[in-house]
Amino acid sequence: MNTPMSLSAARGRMLPFLEKEKSEEESETLESSLLQLIDDNRRSSLQLREKTERSRKEAIRHAARTADLLVKAVNGGVEECFVNEKRIESEIRNLAITVAKFGKQTDQWLAVTHAVNSAVKEIGDFENWMKTMEFDCKKITAAIRNIHEDQQ
Repeated sequence: MNTPMSLSAARGRMLPFLEKEKSEEESETLESSLLQLIDDNRRSSLQLREKTERSRKEAIRHAARTADLLVKAVNGGVEECFVNEKRIESEIRNLAITVAKFGKQTDQWLAVTHAVNSAVKEIGDFENWMKTMEFDCKKITAAIRNIHEDQQ
């Protein structure tokens, strides 16, 4: 019964069955591998999503911190400018007061110099009048002497 031909025929009939069994095992292995790959993909996708979310939150936190630092830096400069502006305005008011005082003082000096100038003119006029009077007196005196000498 077991002739080489019958063995090979039996093997021929058994091979497809073994191959089916083998292919079923391979398909189960393939299916489990695919399921494993899908599961790994989901896990890595979830991890990547979580990492991306953490990175996004961290980036937002860093951006907010940077914005705060920039605002502080700008506000520091603005505050310094504001303080300087107030100081300059105060100096301007003080200078305006000083200029007004100097203006009044200059007006007073002008009035005094005008008065002195007028007084000097009057003195000059008086001196000129005195010289004129002296000259007139000398003329009168000379005329009286001449008359007096003529009468003698």
